[in-house]
Amino acid sequence: MSNMVATLSAWPWENLGPFKYLLYGPLIAKVFYSRTQEGTMKETWCLHILILCLLRSIMYQLWTSFSNMLFLTRNRRILQQGVDFKQIDKEWDWDNFIILQALIASMVYLIHPVVLTSVPLLDSRGFITVMVLHMGVSEPVYYWVHKCFHGKYLFTQYHSLHHSSPLPQPYTAGHAAVLEHLILTAVIGIPVLGTCLFGQGSISLIYGYVLIFDFLRCLGHSNVEIVPHKLFQTFPFMKYFLYTPTYHSLHHTEMGTNYCLFMPLYDALGNTLNSKSWEQHKKICLNSGKNGRVPDFVFLAHVVDITSSLHSPFVFRSFASTPFRARLFLVPLWPFTFVVMLVMWAKSKTFLFSFYNLRGYLQQTWVVPRFGFQYFLPFAKEGINNHIEEAILRADKLGVKVLSLAALNKNEALNGGGTLFVNKHPNLRVRVVHGNTLTAAVILNEISEDVKEVFLTGATSKLGRAIALYLCRRRVRVLAWIVGKWITPREQSWAPSGAHFHQFVVPPILAFRRDCTYGDLAAMKLPHDVEGLGSCEYTMERGVVHACHAGGVIHLLEGWTHHEVGAIDVDRIDLVWRAALKHDMDVRSSGEVHARAGSHVERPSSRALECTIERKFDIPSTFAGLMGPLERGNMDVRSSGEVHARAGSHVERPSARALECTIERKFDIPSTFAGLMGPLERGSPCSSGDPVF
Repeated sequence: MSNMVATLSAWPWENLGPFKYLLYGPLIAKVFYSRTQEGTMKETWCLHILILCLLRSIMYQLWTSFSNMLFLTRNRRILQQGVDFKQIDKEWDWDNFIILQALIASMVYLIHPVVLTSVPLLDSRGFITVMVLHMGVSEPVYYWVHKCFHGKYLFTQYHSLHHSSPLPQPYTAGHAAVLEHLILTAVIGIPVLGTCLFGQGSISLIYGYVLIFDFLRCLGHSNVEIVPHKLFQTFPFMKYFLYTPTYHSLHHTEMGTNYCLFMPLYDALGNTLNSKSWEQHKKICLNSGKNGRVPDFVFLAHVVDITSSLHSPFVFRSFASTPFRARLFLVPLWPFTFVVMLVMWAKSKTFLFSFYNLRGYLQQTWVVPRFGFQYFLPFAKEGINNHIEEAILRADKLGVKVLSLAALNKNEALNGGGTLFVNKHPNLRVRVVHGNTLTAAVILNEISEDVKEVFLTGATSKLGRAIALYLCRRRVRVLAWIVGKWITPREQSWAPSGAHFHQFVVPPILAFRRDCTYGDLAAMKLPHDVEGLGSCEYTMERGVVHACHAGGVIHLLEGWTHHEVGAIDVDRIDLVWRAALKHDMDVRSSGEVHARAGSHVERPSSRALECTIERKFDIPSTFAGLMGPLERGNMDVRSSGEVHARAGSHVERPSARALECTIERKFDIPSTFAGLMGPLERGSPCSSGDPVF
């Protein structure tokens, strides 16, 4: 019996998931019925309830967005830890109380319709009455009840749920037991109903009081101090009539003090006012102009596309806590996001996006205010490099130890994989890394040891070169075909049945083949002791980051002092891999293969072809024409790297010890690719047992 759930501690619809919103159905039906059947909106009470519920939800959403905008709030945060996945999951159904209060409001109207039927739009007399009732009734009632809930039984059975969230957030205000919200409903209802009973109620008063009530609740749980301390210096009495986020945070960290709703006056009268309340508030306000702790590691990312830009903690916290995928509810936001993109393009700086802690090190993600498509605009190249350079210099000035370049920020055609900045600033203290050594290690360790032939397709780059050289050292025959960034369904069709597509550069390829398997992007799971991580990195699972991100973390944890830029050092691949395993990094990538929905494909055997897909640059689609001759083996492989297909000719296949490099020079390849071929061709001498280019 001791394990039974206490009465009114759990929500009756907690197992309904998103279907709980069907509880609004009767109100919506009433609105449509009044509009269509009665031809009038004579009874608008249900419409007002729905509108008020929507406005309240928006209020909490906006406050949550603000509190997670670290680029605005980082120096005004009260508690420095981050919101983790555990807390986000606990507070997932934070809006249960809005549904509850909508149902109660409906019942009150049905029981006593006269009270609310004749209220005008505005009655100025009511504002004084509602203030008197709030200060004289609601505040002391809440203070006394709240203090009782901190008793042993009530706290254990009910109030501990609210305090189970380690970091106060606006959504935390709604995270409580049913009993608490029933009492809170009465606390809100007393001033509203009382004013209406006195004949001074109005629609504007109901909206105003409820929304201000929610605003102050969000303020107290925001973990961001925005109330200026000068307000209390100018008007000392105000500190007893308006609480602050710091004031309420002390209640969560030092329970037993600061019980009030919004007015510390009752804590002062009840002798429960925390003596540090005003001192700590002033300290946080005075330090708001100073930078906080310097991060040890920075992952310099960029926005992928317009839709994925909404996958942010400061947009939708719950959405950002799950792997990104396009959702229908994002469509209406697309025009607004497009405008934001234009504003960011016109005037914006690199900004702080998220952070987490790992073994005493502070890790931050900074975002270059550029979207993926902008990296392929020739005229945008200089501006993007300027943003990256400014971020590196800023990190160097702050004292950051390692800065890792993400995705297109290390584009070979853009800055040579980071070499541009290291060569330009040879005295950098911050270590600049691209993390691709670990990316290569992850891909290589996914390939089964019994595989003897790999089809490497994509674009010429540091990753493709390193993977090819490493495989050749393992006596794996590598067939290379340059197709560029985008691989079409037609190009995928050349892979034999049963092929497995490895991939390691964003964006991931689309799974068109039912008879093939597709791997995830190269990634690693952070160690289990990571703290404050509450958002997913693009399409990655929770706690999983792209391999280049993990590579930068390993660079920090190992204390390496070299820059990892430019071409990948093949000799360090195994070293970096062992370091990742030593620090409890776990592989989470294309080892978890998947086929297209509705199909069943077994993993290819050693005789099957493994297609390693690497997409980075846009090479003309004319290379697709190479696939036919390549498939038939009619190739004349020359040391110069030129390949010519000869109709009707027969050419023997190179041995397993040789590398087949099918580079078509007949077309006009951009000069940037010619620069990449130099390191590739110099990668190894053309001697016995070595790959031939």
